[in-house]
Amino acid sequence: MKKFEERLSRLEELAEKIQENDLPLEDAVAVFEEGVKLAKGLERDLDKVQGRVEVLLNQGADIEEKPELGLFADVDGE
Repeated sequence: MKKFEERLSRLEELAEKIQENDLPLEDAVAVFEEGVKLAKGLERDLDKVQGRVEVLLNQGADIEEKPELGLFADVDGE
């Protein structure tokens, strides 16, 4: 699977290509189809990331104390 940024760049290329006046109909349909697939995949990825961010933000609001992972032992002098 390509990186998000690579797929977004490809979608932008397709958007420019489909606007060309001399693009044959069959090619335009193929470009459109690829663009729709890319857009749906990118949207799914964004939804997943948004969900992860929301979970992380909600976890921060629920935590009253530092997690006991031993990460802060040196800082607090424990």
